[in-house]
Amino acid sequence: MPSEQTCSACRQAEDVFPFSMAFQPIVDIVEQRIDGFEALVRGPAGEGAAEVLAQVTPENRYAFDQACRVRAIDLAARLRLDRRLNINFLPNAVYEPRACIRKTLEAASGAGFPLDRLTFEIVESESLANVAHLAAIIVEYRRHGIQTALDDFGTGYSGLSRLADLKPDILKVDRILIDHCDQDITRRAILASLVSLGAAIGLKIVFEGVERREEVDALREVGARFMQGFYFARPMFEGLVREDMISFAT
Repeated sequence: MPSEQTCSACRQAEDVFPFSMAFQPIVDIVEQRIDGFEALVRGPAGEGAAEVLAQVTPENRYAFDQACRVRAIDLAARLRLDRRLNINFLPNAVYEPRACIRKTLEAASGAGFPLDRLTFEIVESESLANVAHLAAIIVEYRRHGIQTALDDFGTGYSGLSRLADLKPDILKVDRILIDHCDQDITRRAILASLVSLGAAIGLKIVFEGVERREEVDALREVGARFMQGFYFARPMFEGLVREDMISFAT
């Protein structure tokens, strides 16, 4: 169980403004199991992420980013999460990698949550001109056994050049490429190429935003293994979906 020190840190982090987390599973359709959960920010009564993120300003961005890490780890420990925990972070809030990881390390230590089960997802809502800075963050996190994921691939600033420069552990493919892929040969060809790319360079590929059985079947046909989306489960506010609640579409 979390220590008093961790719970105190969580309360201090929440002083930014009230918020909490929902958790959405990432499934392994080959082994038919939950591989991990992504922590998604919510209001204190389950309000949507947009309402929370609207309160983030340049002045409180760093504090909010740090608070999200502490809150996600604290809740995951309370819920006895025994899989991977994915936490979104704002790269532009990280002014110095070693300094900005300290609260994460303290929260994980106090909660008894293993660092090697943590994944930080790079949120690309802002332009990241300094790729070298982002690469330094990834190197520092990897030094502690923490993985990183490049999120929203296929939209925003994500692209093959960013992938080559950063060399993350995980690539999360945005729904824009998955939407109705069962009806679009071009999309399926792109998705198949990403599966092959992952196999070639040892990159874990997660397909996000899967909403229909037909999309699951199409992804399975091109060799996809890890998926996330409403088809499997919606985010659960301050709770974890059980494995027996998920249809793996076998």
